[in-house]
Amino acid sequence: MSARAVVTGIGVVAPTGVGADAHWRAVLAGTRRTGPITLFDPAGYPTRFGGEVPDFTADSYADSRQLVQTDRWTHLGFAATRLALADAGLPDRAPDPYGYAVTLASSSGGNLFGQRELQRLWGGASRTVGAYQSIAWFYAASVGQLSIHHQFKGPSGVLVAETAGGLDSLAHAARAVRRGTPVVIAGATECPLSPYALACQLRSGLLSDVADPERAYRPFDAAASGYLPAEGGAVFVVEELGHALARGARIYGEVSGWGATHDAAHTTADSAGDPAQYARAMRLALDRAGVAAAGIDVVLPDALGVARYDRSEAEALRAVFADRPPPVTTQKPLTGRAHQGGSALDVATALLAFAHDTLPASAGPDEVADGCELDFLREHRRPRSRLALVCARGFDGFNSALVLRGAAPVRGETS
Repeated sequence: MSARAVVTGIGVVAPTGVGADAHWRAVLAGTRRTGPITLFDPAGYPTRFGGEVPDFTADSYADSRQLVQTDRWTHLGFAATRLALADAGLPDRAPDPYGYAVTLASSSGGNLFGQRELQRLWGGASRTVGAYQSIAWFYAASVGQLSIHHQFKGPSGVLVAETAGGLDSLAHAARAVRRGTPVVIAGATECPLSPYALACQLRSGLLSDVADPERAYRPFDAAASGYLPAEGGAVFVVEELGHALARGARIYGEVSGWGATHDAAHTTADSAGDPAQYARAMRLALDRAGVAAAGIDVVLPDALGVARYDRSEAEALRAVFADRPPPVTTQKPLTGRAHQGGSALDVATALLAFAHDTLPASAGPDEVADGCELDFLREHRRPRSRLALVCARGFDGFNSALVLRGAAPVRGETS
């Protein structure tokens, strides 16, 4: 029988707060945490709002040498990983290096670090860049730095599929567990908030330019105008079930099934993705989990906040669930869209929902847009089957879906 991959640790560093408990409280309260971008001066850009991690002190999670060598995106990864290991009751350094691996997702790399160095190259008198430019901006920097610091020497890697990558990393971790690696660190963080990164996102035409953070990001809503960028994400300890049980670990849930497809098309200003391929990814995840569509308790969608993409996603969900749609909930309007970190954060939300025996109400829509008619959760509700389907679409055609089977809640943690 194949080894089973379970989640025993959750580390969250997001606009909703640092730590899983802070994130869960913000989700239950339904408070939007998007606001003016402060990591740089966004004056002159049509989008000036985003989601930033509040009160984040990088030197609490990494030493001065690591901070100098790496970007804020990696600093967030250091924090989320240490929080996940502590939550799982595992040491900071792997006791069996080849039994531990790290597989995270990435999409844009070290934006703030690269911005600073390129400005120094083209605007400074020295016309040089720092010695660490060659590694800090690189999309695999976080995986490399974490594997060195924590001594994770098992089969490690980085997944690049934009938002879909956050789910792909967990699928890859589950496969690594089935192939014999007892512990895998998975998930993703992101920091796409720099002048260059914002300019790249604006070029897509998918960012919201509404000058009110309370109304700027409204997926599936008649007033949808695009998304707001965000930093942060979540990192998980994915562990072989027997290994977790042998050490008495607390188990949040199981990574039961996954699916990934591709549209074979670029994202353009007037595209909407292929709902058939997106639906196929969902069906693959359900089939691999051995779960019927009717058995799903809740869906956490991609929720881009662009009208044509929202309609396409709703079409894909209706194709999979037909006349028995499960409740749909999204908290992305609370945080902004953190690319691969955002889908990892959705996984954290789903697992915390089962841990607290509470499916959280969706953060909108207020007025459902035509073509987006889904069963949005309007109030908190207790789960039934404890099965969640988390979905994500990455720019340029990536589609991924993940089935999570939640464990029974720990006594005293229900909301």
